[in-house]
Amino acid sequence: MRHPSRIKIVEVGPRDGLQNEPRPVPVAVKVALIDRLTETGLAAIESGSFVSPKWVPQMAATNEVMAAITRRPGIAYPVLTPNLRGLEAALEARAEEVAVFAAASESFSQKNINCSIAESLDRFAPLTARARAEGLRVRGYVSCVLGCPYEGAIAPGAVAEVAGRLAAMGCYEISLGDTVGVGTPAKAQAMIDAVAARLPVEMLAAHFHDTYGQALANLLAVMERGVAVMDSSVAGLGGCPYAKGAAGNVASEDLVYMLNGMGIHTGVDLDKLIDAGTFICSALGRPTGSKVARARG
Repeated sequence: MRHPSRIKIVEVGPRDGLQNEPRPVPVAVKVALIDRLTETGLAAIESGSFVSPKWVPQMAATNEVMAAITRRPGIAYPVLTPNLRGLEAALEARAEEVAVFAAASESFSQKNINCSIAESLDRFAPLTARARAEGLRVRGYVSCVLGCPYEGAIAPGAVAEVAGRLAAMGCYEISLGDTVGVGTPAKAQAMIDAVAARLPVEMLAAHFHDTYGQALANLLAVMERGVAVMDSSVAGLGGCPYAKGAAGNVASEDLVYMLNGMGIHTGVDLDKLIDAGTFICSALGRPTGSKVARARG
């Protein structure tokens, strides 16, 4: 079975990983985490979110984080922007890449961003146009691509429709998220097949949570379909505030270990990645969610 020879890893721990923590994480800790991740050789590190602090209090100081991190040329530090106000804040923070997020499930869209899928896409069109006019790259997220906590199974065609709309408005990459981590390999491949019938597979990224322990298997399955961009979270941090019981993303350490064993290039130093995970888990007072880090410990 052929797999891509290189995989780009998008580290989402500082945003997706920390947004669900019960206690505020100090700015200095977030900055230290991102700077440690920068040292690992990761290509992209999602660094925060310009959402209302009322909805996601953990992301309230993203402007301070963006001002304090040590940015390295060639590494992307994207931030999430739900609306034009968020985009303005991202521009002030000198962000070079932003992300918008839609859902493949109507129920999840209502719970997560208080509007329908169609309304969310209409809202993102002017944001995406403005961001691109300012020279920013825009990444699109689609949540609940393999299942929804409210609706259950999601049709692959529904995922393809939302992904196609995001691509049409100018998103250069579409990250397909198994938000509740219920997917299995065959379903993951069927979903990718549906989306790849509308968009080049080179535009697609996989963002798989590990609630049922299927994330690595699902990533391997979509790699067989040509997907070469993977989202992961250091120490397996994460979850979703609007998806009860959802575990964190697949641990970055576990993903890199698997890819190293397959001879697939990532450019990521596994030892430095484990050190970054140890740092943030120590700061949070919690054990790592990475099996590789535990085995090496």
